[in-house]
Amino acid sequence: MSRLTDRWHRKSKPGKVESYTRWTFHTFGLVEVSLVWSVDPLRGWLVLLAGLHAAMCVVLQDRALDWRLGRRERPVRLGLATAALTVVSALVVLVLIKADAVADDASSAVLLVAFATYGLGAMSLTLRTSRHMAYALLGTIAGTGVAATALRLPSSQVLGMVLAVTSAGAAIVVTYILSLWLLNTVRELDAARELQSRLAVAEERLRFGRDLHDVMGRNLAVIALKSELAVQLAERGRPEAVAQMTEVQRIAQESQREVRDVVRGYRGADLHTELEGARGVLKAAGIDCRIEGDDGGGLSGEVQSALAWVVREATTNVLRHGDARRCTVRLTEGRGYEQVGEAVLVVENDGAGEAAEVKADAGGSAGGGRREARKGSGLDGLRERLAVVNGTLGAGRVDGGLFRLTARVPLPGPVPGSGSVAPTGKVAA
Repeated sequence: MSRLTDRWHRKSKPGKVESYTRWTFHTFGLVEVSLVWSVDPLRGWLVLLAGLHAAMCVVLQDRALDWRLGRRERPVRLGLATAALTVVSALVVLVLIKADAVADDASSAVLLVAFATYGLGAMSLTLRTSRHMAYALLGTIAGTGVAATALRLPSSQVLGMVLAVTSAGAAIVVTYILSLWLLNTVRELDAARELQSRLAVAEERLRFGRDLHDVMGRNLAVIALKSELAVQLAERGRPEAVAQMTEVQRIAQESQREVRDVVRGYRGADLHTELEGARGVLKAAGIDCRIEGDDGGGLSGEVQSALAWVVREATTNVLRHGDARRCTVRLTEGRGYEQVGEAVLVVENDGAGEAAEVKADAGGSAGGGRREARKGSGLDGLRERLAVVNGTLGAGRVDGGLFRLTARVPLPGPVPGSGSVAPTGKVAA
């Protein structure tokens, strides 16, 4: 008994519903045999016929259910054999009724229902659609009426048998249809849940890859830049090489901490910190960086985080791909389309070239110059982050040989005042 319960608990929910459905169908076979036995327990050959018919229906139901679940071919031959045995059994019952071998009308109706309806239910599983099942029911009802009339049974008896077959046959066909619908529904829900789990895993992998790219891209670029500078200073015997390597060590340690945060999934981005970090990193690379406009202190944490990632990615691309000498980061809060508040972050640098625009279109770069073709996820990742706050991202060359990256994020509610741009914070060189 414990083995049976263990096997039951190990089954999945679709497996449990499938087992329940199978054994429910098998129970109808026991009902058929018990009905025949209850009518005339002394007529052993009729009970044996019912047992043979019920056994064949059980095998047909198992194979038909496997066919519907995509595990085997459609059992056409077995279905035809079961249909033939059902017709023969029903005719035997009608002949017994004609010969007055059955006690009364109620017993005759029970015998006919036992053979005809269970065979109808088993055969209905081999049919492809509910419409075909309905046709099989109508054919069974019509066949019963025609056969009983052909044997010249009393009209009242014929009517009673037709009504009995109609009600019992409709009930068993509807039961089979609903059971199949329930089984298919449970299987589809389980498949959808499994697909949702896979999508969640894929989404988490994308998040991890995107965050790792954003975290390591700029830091590795700075480490490479400062290491190269330290080598040049060391070759010249300059003591500043030690300071540069100390800075490399600090950035490497910071990268380790940020990677751990990414793995834990708790990592965010602070806009003010990223603005100051961009200025410091670009200055160390010999690029004149200006931070203009607001510092984003009045924005929500979600908007600040999205714009902070834009600053980080833009800074990384300027360092990695550009020959820029100047870079400007400008943040303003004002009115956008339809007089709705809007935060606009613009990052411009003068390292634009022919390849820069190509890479921007591919979602890979925010600058030109030293370029290695790559199909990165930089701008694509930023668009995904901005989409969370209904933001948009634009990138491309503008007049004056500049490359401009523009992020726009709508703000809740209208911006007070009549000016097109809200008052901004101080300008820092």
